[in-house]
Amino acid sequence: TAINFLERLCLTWMFFFMMCVAERTYKQRFLFAKLFSHITSARKARKYEIPHFRLKKVENIKIWLSLRSYLKRRGPQRSMDVVVSSIFLLALSIAFICCAQVLKGHKTFLSAAYNWEFLIWEAALLLFLLRLASLGSETNKKYSNISILLTEQINLYLKMEKKPNKKEQLSLVNNVLKLSTKLLKELDSPFRLYGLTMNPLIYNITRVVILSAVSGVVSDLLGFNIRV
Repeated sequence: TAINFLERLCLTWMFFFMMCVAERTYKQRFLFAKLFSHITSARKARKYEIPHFRLKKVENIKIWLSLRSYLKRRGPQRSMDVVVSSIFLLALSIAFICCAQVLKGHKTFLSAAYNWEFLIWEAALLLFLLRLASLGSETNKKYSNISILLTEQINLYLKMEKKPNKKEQLSLVNNVLKLSTKLLKELDSPFRLYGLTMNPLIYNITRVVILSAVSGVVSDLLGFNIRV
């Protein structure tokens, strides 16, 4: 019993340590995204003591897109995706087991000690997943914020009225901004859940298996069929 307890304690510590590392990485990504979104604002750039430039030249737009691509790839990518996917799969497996136990006999579900352990694990994993999903979603919003490009387009139109002699040059920059806006919209991954990069297999398993299990549990508890 003592050896079993120590093994569980060590495995639990290792797993939650990896989740804490993943959360720290997501916090760093959010900080980079936050500072990146302030580059084109003079007031915010002065406040956070970061470089500032406007997207009024083609060279500046190229630098802005290159910096965005570099910051998104900065830090561990695959290892963090593996950790998050493992957390998600474990939470999914525990949820499926709990749903199966409830369907088997919901009146005696809480009488077993291992079911309480499953519920504690599920609650802890869901808290971490919600935290990571929140950070990932906010990071995506910062990087996918096309209002910056739209604001720069408005500024270019105003400059065209003030400086008609530079209309051709400003029109070229405006066209590049439009293409950049379309590019940012196309770069969003189809297998993304609140900012977390999802494997297509995990995405389909989530959509088919867990929703079917939840549908069966809700139908069993309420007494009539509900299809989720």
